[in-house]
Amino acid sequence: MKKIMLVGHTGAGKTTFCQAIYGEELRYQKTQAVELFYNAIDTPGEYLENRNLYRALIVTAADADLMVLLQDCTDEQCWFAPGFAGMFGKPAIGLVTKIDLATDGQALRDADEKLELAGCQPIFHISSKENKGINDVKTYIGLA
Repeated sequence: MKKIMLVGHTGAGKTTFCQAIYGEELRYQKTQAVELFYNAIDTPGEYLENRNLYRALIVTAADADLMVLLQDCTDEQCWFAPGFAGMFGKPAIGLVTKIDLATDGQALRDADEKLELAGCQPIFHISSKENKGINDVKTYIGLA
């Protein structure tokens, strides 16, 4: 099983995804600091939103086998610079989150493009709330 590190903006669904893959009850919980959630490293959204905190992401990534970048499909803003995943020197996958809230397919395609530009491959579409796509990600990271 791979140790994963989750990176995304505040509210992208990092903690909820952790709860979903480990069969926990889904409850909103603001991540205030780096937290270990079984075999996942959950990072605060502020680490991505403030470039001065990128160093904290890079140092924390030393313990991860796989980077997981999350993009909320309802958020039109892209938080990841082109090639963002390359700074970690590890494989990176992308998760398009909150697909149950997508108003059309264009929102999903836009989120895919943001994650592709960041350097993610493959990209999964998930809804932690409706448990859609979760098993595919679990299989990929060796949890299923």
